[in-house]
Amino acid sequence: MTVEGPRSTTPGVVDVVALGESMVTFLPSRPGRLADVPSFDRAIGGAESNVACVLAAAGHTARWISRVGADGFGDHLVEAIGAYGVDVSAVRRDPGRPTGVYFRTAGDRATDAHEVAYYRAGSAASAMSAATMDLDAIRSGRVLHLSGITPALSADCLDLMRELTARRPGRPLVSFDVNHRPGLWRGRDDGPRVLLELARGADLVFVGEDEAWGLGGPEAVRAALPEPELLVVKQGATGATAFHGSDATFVPALTVDVAAAVGAGDAFAAGFLSATLRDLPVRDRLRHGHLMAAAALTVPGDLATPPARDHADRLAALDDGAWGRLRLGPGWTQADARAEEEVRTP
Repeated sequence: MTVEGPRSTTPGVVDVVALGESMVTFLPSRPGRLADVPSFDRAIGGAESNVACVLAAAGHTARWISRVGADGFGDHLVEAIGAYGVDVSAVRRDPGRPTGVYFRTAGDRATDAHEVAYYRAGSAASAMSAATMDLDAIRSGRVLHLSGITPALSADCLDLMRELTARRPGRPLVSFDVNHRPGLWRGRDDGPRVLLELARGADLVFVGEDEAWGLGGPEAVRAALPEPELLVVKQGATGATAFHGSDATFVPALTVDVAAAVGAGDAFAAGFLSATLRDLPVRDRLRHGHLMAAAALTVPGDLATPPARDHADRLAALDDGAWGRLRLGPGWTQADARAEEEVRTP
C-alpha cells in the first residue's frame, strides 16, 4: 500500500488529518484511589490527537480536527496540541457544550485497581456531525486517521464516521484504529458490530488481538476482515502481524524497560503511519510502530519525543537477530543509535 494523492507541500494539504475527541486529563499527584488523591496535574489525552502529535514531532505535517468548548479547557487543548506542531486551525469551538475532562489513578490501566472517571457526556466533541464539521478540511490529508472511540460518543458521531468510511472515489487513505473501549458502549450491545462495520470501510486497520471480536489469532481476524488492503493485528508484548492482501508479515515486539504502560497503541499507529507515508516495506512499517511504542512506554505520560528519523531507520534496518537482542529503556530516544547498536548487539 502506498499513499496516493497530493503531497503535503500543496497549500492546505497535510500528510495526516486526525479526527476525534481530545480531553483534558487530570493525573494524580501520588498513587492511590481517586477518593484519596489530594491533587492532580493537568495533561491532555485523546487517541487521535496523540497520533497527530507524534507524527508532527516526527517531522510530518499533521492536522487535528475536533470540537471543544468555548472554555478554558478548550483553550488549553488547542494550545497544547498546537505546541507539538499540529495544525489546529480547523478545530471548532462550541459555546453551548463543555470540553470533556477525565481523571485517572496512577496505577497500570491493565490492573483491577485502575480507576478512570470520565466527564464527557454532552461534550462539544459529541456534537461532531456531517452538518457541524468541515468535511473538506477532514479530507484534506493524504491520510485520514480515525478511531472506534468517536462512533461511541453519539448517534451524530456514528453517522459522521459512516460518512467518512464510505468507499468513494477521491477520498484519502482511511486509517482506522478499532480502539474498542467497552465502557463507552455501556448499555448498548452493538459496539463490536458497529466497529466491524466501520473497519470494513477503511483502507488500513489497527486492531488489538484482545479486542478483535473474540476471534482466535491474527489469521481469524483477517478472515473476518478481508476488505482493508492492510490489516495490522497487535499482539501485545508478542509483536504484531500485518496482512497486505494475502501476505502476512510478523515482527516481534521489542524488549522494553517500561516506565508507564500508557500511550503505546497510539504511538504504534503513528510509527506505522509515518513509515507508510514514506512507502517503506511492511516489515519496516511494523518495526517503526514498535519503536514509537517503545518511546511511549519508556516515559511516564502518554506522549514521548520520538527518536530522530535516522536513528529509527538504523534500528529498523537491523537483522532479525540484532532486532531481537535490542533492549530499550528510559532515555533511549536521545541516545546515539550507532553506539546503542554496538552496546546491545555484540
